[in-house]
Amino acid sequence: MVVTRFAPSPTGFLHVGGLRTALYAYLFARQNKGKFILRIEDTDQKRFVEGSVESLQEVLKFFDLNWDEGPYFQSQRTELYRKFANQLLDEGKAYRCFCTEEDLEQMRADQTARKIAPKYDRRCRELNPEKMQAKLDAKVPFVIRQFIPYEEVTFTDLIRDEMRFHGRDVDDQVLIKSDGFPTYHLANVVDDHDMGITHVIRGEEWLPSTPKHIWLYRDLGWTPPTFAHLPLLLNPDRTKLSKRQGDVAAEDYIKKGYLKEAILNFIAFLGWNPGTEEELFTLDQLVERFSLDRVQKGGAVFNLEKLDWLNGHYMREKSPKDLAELIMPLLEREPWFSKNLLNDQFLTFVASVQTRMKSLNDGPAMLRPFLLENLDYNEALFLSEKMKVDKAMVALALEQALPALETLNDYTDDAIKECLTKVIEKMGVKNGQMLWPLRVALTNEEYSPGVFELLRVMGKELSLKRLRTALDKIKA
Repeated sequence: MVVTRFAPSPTGFLHVGGLRTALYAYLFARQNKGKFILRIEDTDQKRFVEGSVESLQEVLKFFDLNWDEGPYFQSQRTELYRKFANQLLDEGKAYRCFCTEEDLEQMRADQTARKIAPKYDRRCRELNPEKMQAKLDAKVPFVIRQFIPYEEVTFTDLIRDEMRFHGRDVDDQVLIKSDGFPTYHLANVVDDHDMGITHVIRGEEWLPSTPKHIWLYRDLGWTPPTFAHLPLLLNPDRTKLSKRQGDVAAEDYIKKGYLKEAILNFIAFLGWNPGTEEELFTLDQLVERFSLDRVQKGGAVFNLEKLDWLNGHYMREKSPKDLAELIMPLLEREPWFSKNLLNDQFLTFVASVQTRMKSLNDGPAMLRPFLLENLDYNEALFLSEKMKVDKAMVALALEQALPALETLNDYTDDAIKECLTKVIEKMGVKNGQMLWPLRVALTNEEYSPGVFELLRVMGKELSLKRLRTALDKIKA
């Protein structure tokens, strides 16, 4: 059975690259009727961020990337890692290193001066048994290092084909730190074997670690899983995606009001394509169509324009009822909002702003003019030098429009347009001189839908109330 895993470190918010890794691992497992496991790699206690475990689980659930097992925590499995580290020590495949941080810094400085690639020089592996025992008796702190054989290792990556590394280019990696906690490398290998992981899907940045892991598998007598290393995510200028150039956390895009369908669809295409012109995929469709052999080797550009386009599409696809449910939590955060403002017209209001919304976050501001019981008019908004609308023109427009709209019973766009066009012709003014004051009277906003749409959506009772209130304000 195919078993994949997502194994983030709890060091902060979930990076969009991490979300892509989780998505691809989830899709591959589901497509093969396999298992998807969540594991928290929290052995680096110094970098642990409070609340990050809960946050990343909430993000995965938000995107419906539900795991079958876990979360497992590496910090709760340290005895298992020590067991295998001691086995490697006993078999001479690992060794104790007593070097201090100062020793290592001096070693790196000397190697750099001699133009040698910095790596551990294995001096502690050459300690004789008496010196080794003396240090142990004196309780000198030590780490356990992996002994890398000076031989070539090859493996086939599902994305990058055959990969070759030589041991002389690989450092003797620390497996157990001086505090007794394992490093990523040992814990990762032990857990992947113990949990039956068949396919390791992870970012390209872990590629240099793979030979170390394969040697560990061999030294422990285990069969390595199949590896697939995903391409880097890049900024539009093709530099590595970083916080310096924009948001990199999945939570950032949720908070900006992007729909989960749009984010997932966007993330899926960061390095993968279906081999057709299709661009729109639900999560279930991605399960059917995803394949690792269509994941590219080169970096994937993080293009926000594409995300905006996808979000607009999925926004328009929603029913007003579904969209209203997504907007409601945002409305409830607004100081001006109360549920008493809701009425039978609410879904009509949502539908009227839906095509203009770029994100969910636009909803409260766009709905506000429809929902507020009383508008605190800004008199300056009524005036427009460009449209030749002064205070007298505002009053005249409202005084002429009100009686015509009061006698109108058919509040459709065409009927409203015909009614107001007759008033404009009778007054002998330009369209803007009439419609500008009416639009501001209805919304108290600088920008809004057109007057005909506003009158239709608000209906006769609300719109006439707004126009009368605005007229009283102007004449006061």
